[in-house]
Amino acid sequence: MRFPRRPRPPRRPRRPRPPRLLAAVLLAPLLAGCFASSGGDGGAGSAAAEGSRLRVALAFPPAENLSPHGADATILSRLGVTEGLTTLDANGAAAPALAASWRRVDDRTWLFTLREAAFQDGTEVTPTAVAASLTHATEARPVPAALSGVTLTAKAEGDTGVRVTAAAPDPVLPLRLSSPGLAVLAPKAYGKEGAVDPVGTGTGPFALTEVTGATAARLDRFDDYWGGRAQASGVEVRFIADGTARANALRTGQVDLAEAIPVAQAATLDAGTRRETATTRTTSLLLNARSGVFKDPALRAAARAAVDASALAEGVYEGHADAGAGLYGPAVTWAAGKRVPPAGRAAAGSPGGAPLTLATYDNRPELPEAAQVLKQQLEKAGFQVKLEVREYSRLESDALAGKFDAFLGARNSLLDTGDPVSLLASDFTCDGGYNLALLCDRGVDRAVAAAQTVADAGERQDAALAAEAAILGTDAVVPLVHQRVITGVGAEVSGVLLDPYERTLVGAGTRR
Repeated sequence: MRFPRRPRPPRRPRRPRPPRLLAAVLLAPLLAGCFASSGGDGGAGSAAAEGSRLRVALAFPPAENLSPHGADATILSRLGVTEGLTTLDANGAAAPALAASWRRVDDRTWLFTLREAAFQDGTEVTPTAVAASLTHATEARPVPAALSGVTLTAKAEGDTGVRVTAAAPDPVLPLRLSSPGLAVLAPKAYGKEGAVDPVGTGTGPFALTEVTGATAARLDRFDDYWGGRAQASGVEVRFIADGTARANALRTGQVDLAEAIPVAQAATLDAGTRRETATTRTTSLLLNARSGVFKDPALRAAARAAVDASALAEGVYEGHADAGAGLYGPAVTWAAGKRVPPAGRAAAGSPGGAPLTLATYDNRPELPEAAQVLKQQLEKAGFQVKLEVREYSRLESDALAGKFDAFLGARNSLLDTGDPVSLLASDFTCDGGYNLALLCDRGVDRAVAAAQTVADAGERQDAALAAEAAILGTDAVVPLVHQRVITGVGAEVSGVLLDPYERTLVGAGTRR
């Protein structure tokens, strides 16, 4: 699908900024710098002075026409197209974005005060527009992962306020609203029957102007961005699912940035162009607990016992990953000392030659290789394994529909909300919107529901790990490795935003 390029809207007169809002805008570059930047010095080169266009290679083509309510939401946030009311700071706490501040009214209600900002179509970011955008997100189907098990209503209040109310107490609501899936778009973005068009309707430093199917996209600088004029004049995006091709594109100078460099290609890049980031991403084996061979807990236990995660970390990932310790990786520093051992696991049964289909995707090139190793390990334990590998956008719907017995995938545990409990609700409860294991267990649902009510940060972490233990006790998910992501960064590029949540990549300060 190809969207026509839209003309840049004329600049609108700006009303004088009150001192409070001016201070918030001046603070924006500091917030953008919370995450590690990388690249050359980028200081005085003529290319930087002229605002050269950045060339970026992304691993995952759009799977849902770049809808902000699904898996494509992170594409938009990583390219600096969309923003929410809040964002995550380097410590994983909620920080200002389109909302300059907020306060808790009661245990279900928060009042957010908007900063002065504009949509990329030239219209103002108003409380009415923000409330309508959030309402569209709550009505999206499937529901955005950040809203799994949560019901929100949003209403405009006065000239600058948005009142957001949860149906049940939600102590992490500001954190939840940082999700890329709850980005705020202009009213014209929303069409009939739930269609959402992000072209020219975001609020970030770069406006999406053209999309060429699942192969490319073009972004232009949005000069009225509230956080200041971006240093690059635009971004040329290529979606390259093949990891070797992404590395080659960087090495030959065809692109300036390439995400998700395969570990097998890391050594082929100059040391100065490799950036390795510890993330909250965990690669797991998800077993279909609803139907087929792994509906039997004893056979799930047999599969879990057959897996040797250390062989994957040392072999397939060549030391660029750690053996799986749970759903939360080493980047979630508080988890290591609080983890609760799984309880109530079934005894392993005999596979007896039971056939199964193991599916994975090749956008992350380590996954097919890891799947081959898992296939050998499972077959050694007595299963008959058929391996199916596709590009992710052609795989997700079938996985969610339960068409595979096992699914090998990499999931950033804090991507959707930054809240450890929200991941559990979306991925492992009966009503979860991204439940690839198709798990529906009353004990798990009770543990997750209990964790969702806890407000104190430390106690919420404890409750999350108790729920994690309940989930692992079902053997519907087997954590394998915790990844360290390698990003290729051209020698002349600076200001790249690398963060453990993998929500950002290109920002206002990214340039070459």
